[in-house]
Amino acid sequence: MARMPAIPELTVGFDLDMTLIDSRPGIAATYDALAAETGVFIDSALAVTRLGPPLEQELAYWFTEAELPAVADRYRELYVEHAITPTLAMPGAHAALDAVRAAGGRSLVVTAKHEGNARLHLEHLGLEPDVLHGWLWAEAKGEALREHTAHVYVGDHTGDVRGARAAGALAVAVATGPCAPDELHAEGADVVLDDLTRFTEWLAGYSPARAAGDAAGGAAA
Repeated sequence: MARMPAIPELTVGFDLDMTLIDSRPGIAATYDALAAETGVFIDSALAVTRLGPPLEQELAYWFTEAELPAVADRYRELYVEHAITPTLAMPGAHAALDAVRAAGGRSLVVTAKHEGNARLHLEHLGLEPDVLHGWLWAEAKGEALREHTAHVYVGDHTGDVRGARAAGALAVAVATGPCAPDELHAEGADVVLDDLTRFTEWLAGYSPARAAGDAAGGAAA
């Protein structure tokens, strides 16, 4: 990879599922194992088309409210056995983290996933962000992004766009998850990329100072 110019004080956040990793095979396998164990039908192929929100939101389609706490705990236990190995890095994931590092920046992963399971994915795939925050969804992601003064947050879901905006970060969306480009634009994404392989090129032309100036100019207009 060509040497990236240093970007002073750059911090970039990334979502995990369907942004950095394709966890659909592992999640489907975990739902299948949970269904076999509980005797409750779960359409795992449908479930993996709705990745992004917290686990309990998906489980609520298949279990009663009273069952959710215990079932969610059991899912997370089964996840360690069934979901880590089948999961793949998304194309461009390693290069995206490398590009941030090459620009002298810091990267953080902010995800709705259980933090322990998220860490297992990162370690298994050799993805090495500087910081990991789990169990944060949509606007709540803004808490971690603000804590680390993130300039950019990259995600695949409209909830990720809302998280970026809650933190005052540039919302960069990748159209590799459940949300189509027009949905991401409509939610307020500043940039929509086809996939993460386009991120390194985009970052090469990005400047936090220039982005702030553009935003100020737009507001003044």
